Parts: sequence; structure tokens; C-alpha cells
Amino acid sequence: MAKTLPHDHGRLPEHLVSEMPRPETFETVSDLLKLMSDSKRIQIFWLLCHCEECVTNISALVELSSSAVSHHLKLLKTAGLIISRREGKEVYYTAAKTPRSEVLHVMVESIVEVACPSEEVFEGAEAYDSAVQTVNAVHEMLISDLKKRYTIDELAQMFHINQTTLKTTFKTVFGRPVAAYMKEYRIKRAMEYLIHDNRTISEIADSLGYTSSSKFTQAFLSIAGCLPREYRKMHRENKG
Repeated sequence: MAKTLPHDHGRLPEHLVSEMPRPETFETVSDLLKLMSDSKRIQIFWLLCHCEECVTNISALVELSSSAVSHHLKLLKTAGLIISRREGKEVYYTAAKTPRSEVLHVMVESIVEVACPSEEVFEGAEAYDSAVQTVNAVHEMLISDLKKRYTIDELAQMFHINQTTLKTTFKTVFGRPVAAYMKEYRIKRAMEYLIHDNRTISEIADSLGYTSSSKFTQAFLSIAGCLPREYRKMHRENKG
């Protein structure tokens, strides 16, 4: 049954009244906005929209005690805005991949006009910027000599960076975890070598840090969808 308004000015579209959400819906929105009324909580939520982090690192980034950060995380998790996972004794948090969380992320960035993910971050972003610079240096070293391989622990010690910060920042900057990124990078270089280089497949594999031709072939097949020798033959025939 349509509502009859006290004053009929002829300006209100009929569908607006008939399609107006129930009052309970607006209460849900109100509760969500109340939850985000704390600036530090918004800051934590924004950070976790871009990475996965532990309480200790979040505490350092937003300059709050670990207990205060834990309180904010509990509220955000209860609201379904973030999720967590345990790895050994450490618990890591990140934003939930849900419509509610994604819309709120966009709203926050639109209001404060923040560039996603790292052009103009939040106040006190020196730690984040420093991590990005370190990760760029790690990347340069990794691609400078593809024959060498490093563990996350070795890289963290060499560049004096927390392992979790290294992994999450690398993924944020380069779009993939370190191992997955380097595997794809090596195979792309292998594709170039197979076309333009006369070395044998085993020699190319060795130059890219593979200890055996079989491991190289398996990795190549998973990325390129064909065997190295098939790739070389196909592209050299097309080139000729």
C-alpha cells in the first residue's frame, strides 16, 4: 500500500517510496558507520585492504599499543570486515573479500582522496615507504643474477626487514608472492632465450637457477603450457 504524503508537491518519484529499503536496513548501515567512527580503526581497516599483517606490525604502523590494535581488530572481525589466519604462533589479518568490505574501502579512499595503494598513504607512513624501498632493492638483487636463489629468511636477514613485512610488501608492490613472481620471471626469460639463444635447454635451465632440466621443464610447462623444446621449435619456425 502506497503512502499518502501530507503535502503533494509533485516532485517525489513514485518508485522512491515503493522501493525505499526497510528501516532495519538503514539501522545496519548506521551500525557500520558507527563502527568506523574511530580514525585509528579506519586506518587499520585501510591498511588491511592492501596487505596481510600481524598485530605487532600493525601496532608499529598506526602507532598504537598491541592491546588497542587487538581491540580494533576484534570489532572489525566481528563486523565481517576483516579475516584472520594462524601460522604457527602468529596470527595474520587482512580485509575480507566481501561486497561490504570492498564498498567501505572505496568509500574511505574516495572521502580522503587516497591513492590506492601507496602514493599518499596515511600519517606516519615512513615505515611503509621504507619497506617499499627495501622490497625494490630485494627485487633488483633477485633479477640481477637468476642463477642464485634465496629463501625469505636469507633475504630478510640480508636487508634487515621482518619476514612478514617483506612478503606482504613484495606482494603489494609486484602483485605476487616472491616465489611465484620469480618463477614467472625466470620462465619469461627462458622464453626469450629459447627463441634468440642457441644454448641447449639444459644450459638455459642452469643459467636460470634450475638444478635439473626436469625441474625446469615442469616449471616451464606450468607457465607456458608447453614443453621448452616445443616452444623453441614453434617460435623459431614462425620466425623463419
